[in-house]
Amino acid sequence: MSTNYITSFDFLNQYLPDTYEKEFERYGNRSISSFLRMVGAEMPSISDKIIWAEQGRLHIKYTNCTTTVQSPVAPVNTATFTITDTYLLPQFGSTAQSVKPLAIRVGQTVAIAPTAIAGGTGTTPMAKGIVTAVTAGTSSTTGTIDVAFYSPFTNSNVGNTFTIFIYGSEFKKGTVGMDGQIEPQDFIFENKPIILKDKYAVSGSDMAQIGWVEVTTENGATGYLWYLKAEHETRLRFDDYLETSMLEAVPAASGSGAATAGFLGSRGVFNQVETYGNIFNGNIANMTDIDNIVKRLDTQGAIEENVLFLNREASLSIDDTLASFNGLGVSGSAANFASFGLFDNNRDMALNLGFSGFRRGYDFYKSDWKYLNDPTMRGQLALPASKVNGLLVPAGSTSVYDQIMGKNAKRPFLHVRYRASESEDRRYKTWITGSAGGASNSSLDAMEVHFLSERCICVLGANNFVLFQG
Repeated sequence: MSTNYITSFDFLNQYLPDTYEKEFERYGNRSISSFLRMVGAEMPSISDKIIWAEQGRLHIKYTNCTTTVQSPVAPVNTATFTITDTYLLPQFGSTAQSVKPLAIRVGQTVAIAPTAIAGGTGTTPMAKGIVTAVTAGTSSTTGTIDVAFYSPFTNSNVGNTFTIFIYGSEFKKGTVGMDGQIEPQDFIFENKPIILKDKYAVSGSDMAQIGWVEVTTENGATGYLWYLKAEHETRLRFDDYLETSMLEAVPAASGSGAATAGFLGSRGVFNQVETYGNIFNGNIANMTDIDNIVKRLDTQGAIEENVLFLNREASLSIDDTLASFNGLGVSGSAANFASFGLFDNNRDMALNLGFSGFRRGYDFYKSDWKYLNDPTMRGQLALPASKVNGLLVPAGSTSVYDQIMGKNAKRPFLHVRYRASESEDRRYKTWITGSAGGASNSSLDAMEVHFLSERCICVLGANNFVLFQG
């Protein structure tokens, strides 16, 4: 802006103003990008839609089963169980539920245990049996299985629901083989790129204006020309938005104002983890919280190394939790002096009261996330419902079936796909228009710097991520 130049001067004043020559950087490095550069990768895409498949579980367990056996007294040798489990079909912008195909077949042996006890009482033990008949479910009906028990079965409380899983099979001599087969159940995910744009403009006259203060930016650009600072800050701000949009983007809901206006949105990291991943409310405050996360990871991909990207509050909470197991806070004893720190733990020298990582079942590395601390972005949000305290990201890469390539490919758990072809690369485009600053392609007496990118982010194996909220 023209008003940003120092131009006021009173010729009746016999003294020049006493000004500091260099602009003071009171906020330090103000950029908040770097997260995706640390944990992700970028690769081109040629389509408006990115589709990938993630494998389902090898074994299947049903947790919402009921039985016709409602007598809490008389044991039975056979019973019919009704299976009504459903699952969320993971599709872009879809919340429809579909009935899971019944994967139990005649001849298989099953274990049956109560999922929930009606009324909070009951002593029904686990039962083992063999499947003698199967009625497969459809989109409008539930499936049933007939089970012959190896030992008499008693349902000790009317209204119990049961968990059923397959542990093997048994066939008589001289019989035919297994009837039917189980097809792999893949989860199909998709995302679409969004187009991001920005622009900086300065008139030719303002480009010829020299200021009294030397300005600088985070990327090292310096000079007495204010427009240099403004242009570089526009570029840095656009770089930040490239990252934050990949974190915060959401798909446009059907019938929403954005959808009505023709905008589709995209799925950012937070949205994908909220939908398909794990949510931890609050901060890690004790070993029970750590153990709960470890147990949850056990049920997912069990990735050995994980990185915790945290805001300051969550990071300090973990430091306090780990310190409590290291002798801190024990009053009146030598244990008051921490057994971790710098310079051989000499208490008269520097003491490190923070942790960079720990191991509990898995390796966890801890890192501050500037974006979550920045007061102009996610930092200092007042209400817990709006807060993101951190994100657990698995380290390494995973193998997925890329439907565009038509084969399995190794991909980082987090990576950006940008639109590109042999003739057009839209990863990060910038160009100058106008008739100033070296440009001579229009009659506009100004320089306009344009920025554009078209991209989306893919979160592979979102079930291995943990989002800390509240």
